[in-house]
Amino acid sequence: MILELIALGVGVGALSGFFGIGGGTILVPVLLFMGYDIKMAIGISVIQMVFSSVYGSFLNFKKGTLSFDTVLSIGLGGFLGALLSGLVISVLSSRVLEYIFLLFIMIALVRMAYKPASYKQSRKVHPLILFLIGALLGVFAISIGVGGSILLVPILVGFLHFELKKAISAGLFFVVFSSFSGLISLSIAGHIQYLEGTLIGLASLVGVFTGVHLNHLTSNQVQKRLLLGFYILVLSYLLMRTFS
Repeated sequence: MILELIALGVGVGALSGFFGIGGGTILVPVLLFMGYDIKMAIGISVIQMVFSSVYGSFLNFKKGTLSFDTVLSIGLGGFLGALLSGLVISVLSSRVLEYIFLLFIMIALVRMAYKPASYKQSRKVHPLILFLIGALLGVFAISIGVGGSILLVPILVGFLHFELKKAISAGLFFVVFSSFSGLISLSIAGHIQYLEGTLIGLASLVGVFTGVHLNHLTSNQVQKRLLLGFYILVLSYLLMRTFS
């Protein structure tokens, strides 16, 4: 089981670095497939997201694709919003959490499918609005075991006209805030799986390094197609699992 978790960590880390996701989008479904309850899977996922988001954001900053000015407001909102995730996960049933997770994936897929991978100029938005966006994402994203970037990236590209690679870097940086806050909240609520989460998180660092470098070698159009394909695969599995 240990080797399986290490291999899973490396793979999830690579996806995290390449697509700018926290990792929970793929980690939670895989852990469910391995027999973990969704609340246990979320607890493992949150720890892994801390590792992958911090290291991935550091690499993106060194490569010049991470800009702090816009994302900081969203990140602070995400931090405060995620503090409520422990309450949400304690109140809602596992089945409801699975439905919310499924809805998040479907919304993200639709938004990304009909928007271009790049724009000439990003939109200017008031920091308070960005803060509220982050807070809303933080509350629900951590509650279903994802960092929020799976929805934030489509929002940044589709509504704020971010260039795709900058949106991906921003999405991963947002996960730093939401995952740390979620870790605090879920720890208090007693939903964190420390051993498995730390093991997968450490292994994910290897994958993150590879994923970030592949990200910067791939064109926006190709990366968008791959991102959509990734969303479709996750959505297909969740639909099969939920309604079978």
